[in-house]
Amino acid sequence: MSVSEPRPVRTLAALGDSTVVGLGDPLPDGGWRGFPVLLRDALGSRTRLLNTARNGARMADVRARQLPVVAAARPEVAVVCAGMNDTLRSDFDPAAIRADLAGVLAGLREAGTFPIVMRYHDHTQVFRLPGRLRTALRSRVEALNGAIDGAIDGAGRVGVLDLHELPGGYARESWSVDRLHPSELGHRLLARGAEELLAGAGFAVAEPVGIECGGGREVTTAQRTAWIVVRGVPWLVKRGRDLGPVILHGLLTGGAPAPHAAERAGRVARLRPRRRSTPQSRAA
Repeated sequence: MSVSEPRPVRTLAALGDSTVVGLGDPLPDGGWRGFPVLLRDALGSRTRLLNTARNGARMADVRARQLPVVAAARPEVAVVCAGMNDTLRSDFDPAAIRADLAGVLAGLREAGTFPIVMRYHDHTQVFRLPGRLRTALRSRVEALNGAIDGAIDGAGRVGVLDLHELPGGYARESWSVDRLHPSELGHRLLARGAEELLAGAGFAVAEPVGIECGGGREVTTAQRTAWIVVRGVPWLVKRGRDLGPVILHGLLTGGAPAPHAAERAGRVARLRPRRRSTPQSRAA
């Protein structure tokens, strides 16, 4: 194989939370598909997918539970998508997230794996909230992105998929009924963005990811309503209890970070200038 020939991906790993599990992209016979399956299919029939994602996983879970399994498999490529569950918890700690992601990237580097890390969008543009609470939670996503940026610095060659700049990422049809997980279209956009990053990094792509939906299960209006009653409301109640201090602080201060949180975030809460809309690789 010549130096310029694209490198085949024999094993693709996916680490993270429920988005990586595939929630929002249901299959007709049950279960979920999601962007890791779509990306694997784009890489070719000989590519094996190792998906270690868990619903509700936080960055610490990725490092402690998922990384050892992936590192042992020594995949050519790994996609890491985690951190949003951390922003929805009362013990949100950007410094700890930065350290955990840095540990994940170091482990992947030692395994000879090229990592793609997702950097997050402003989720308050998708999940509508009252003004002051919206400001408070937006600050958490900014702190999360700062932690991700800090972990990437010094990590070597890393592909960064910035979801804020993903074309079509904020369109309503790109999101499932819960507004927390991508729809089938949203998963296709994620897979296409990752595929373009891999092609730019010199990996072989057998067939580009299409954004025309197909192969999944159509979600009806009745099913959407049932989800809101059976799953949506209980979830909001549960998160409301966990985020009570954040909600109260946002209402009292207009969303400014709490002093202890700002002190913990320190160096990692600053955002870099927005990247171009075309997915790209970055060598730190």
